Amino acid sequence: MTGNNHPPIIHLRDVVKAYSTGEGPFLALNDVNIDIQQGEFLGITGKSGAGKTTLLNMISGVSELTSGEVIFHGADNGSLTSAIPIQSLNEDELALWRGKNVGIIYQSFELMPTLNLVENVMLPPDFLGSYRPTISKERALELLELVDILEHAYKIPAHISGGQKQRVAIARALANDPPILVADEPTGNLDSRAAESIFQLFESLVANGKTILMVTHDNELAARVPRSITLADGLIVG
Repeated sequence: MTGNNHPPIIHLRDVVKAYSTGEGPFLALNDVNIDIQQGEFLGITGKSGAGKTTLLNMISGVSELTSGEVIFHGADNGSLTSAIPIQSLNEDELALWRGKNVGIIYQSFELMPTLNLVENVMLPPDFLGSYRPTISKERALELLELVDILEHAYKIPAHISGGQKQRVAIARALANDPPILVADEPTGNLDSRAAESIFQLFESLVANGKTILMVTHDNELAARVPRSITLADGLIVG
C-alpha cells in the first residue's frame, strides 16, 4: 500500500446512485465518500441489498452515477498519473478506460461456454484491439499457469470445477494487466478449500502491486483483509 502522502488510486466523493421505482427514487448509494490506495486489498461487506455491487459498478464505470464523482489516478510504471473523472468519459472512452484499468471478477464466472480456457482468457485483449495471435496466447497460458490451472488450458468451462472456473475468471481479469481488480462475491459459490485458495491468490496479487476490491459475505475472509468497509442501506456504516 502506498503511503498517506500519495494520492489515492480511486477517490469517491459524495457518490449517489438512485433508481426510479413505483414508490419514488430508491437510493442504492447515498453520499458515499472513500479513498482507496494503490496496492490496497479492500473488503466490502454488508447484507443483501446494502449497495455492495452498486459500489463496484460505480468504481468500474459499469453504471452511471446519479451525482458525485469517481476520480481515478492512473498507474504508470508504479507512479500515479493525473486524475481522470471517469464520469466525464463518453461511452466509448469509458469502455476503453475500463478495459485497460479494471479487471472484473464475477461470482458467476461469466465464461464463454463454447470457448476453451485459453480462448476465454484471450478475450480482453481482443476487445481492446490489442489481440496478436502468438503473443496473446502466450500471455493467456502464462496467466493460467499463474492461477495454477494450466493443465486444463484446452478444456471448455463445463469440464472443470467451480473453483477452477473462478481461477480462469481471475486469469481473464488479469489479461490486460489492469492496476485494479474488482471481485463481486468471488468465493460465494465455492467450498471452503477453494475459497481459501482464491483468497491466497488475491493476497499474492496484492503483494505484487494490484489493488483489489472484494465484496464478500464471508466475515472470516473480511476479517483477514487489511481494511474493510461495511455498507447498510447505501451508506458506509463501518
